[in-house]
Amino acid sequence: SLCAGGAPNLSYQELKDLKKTSVLHIDVRERWEIERFGKIPESINIPLGELVEALQMDPTEFREQYHRKMPSKSDPVVFSCMAGTRSKQALGFAVSLGFS
Repeated sequence: SLCAGGAPNLSYQELKDLKKTSVLHIDVRERWEIERFGKIPESINIPLGELVEALQMDPTEFREQYHRKMPSKSDPVVFSCMAGTRSKQALGFAVSLGFS
C-alpha cells in the first residue's frame, strides 16, 4: 500500500507515473520483508523504526547509508509498506518533521 501527502492512497499505476518524475520512493518494510517479498524497483528501504532518525540525518550521512540524495522538506516523497499501516505512520512522521 502506498501513501503520499496530497493523495493518502496511490494506485500502483499512479506510483509508476510519479516515478517518471523526481519522486523519492521510501519502502518502510523491514529488511527481511524486502528479502522475502522483493524490492520495488528504484525504491529505497528505510525500515519504519529508522525513518525519523534517517529524515534528520546530515545529507552526507544519508547518502552514505542509503545511496541516494536526501530529500529536502519540499521534495515529493512516497512511502510504501505491505498493508498501508506503516506507510501512513511514515507519512505522519515526515509531516511532523516539517516535510510537505
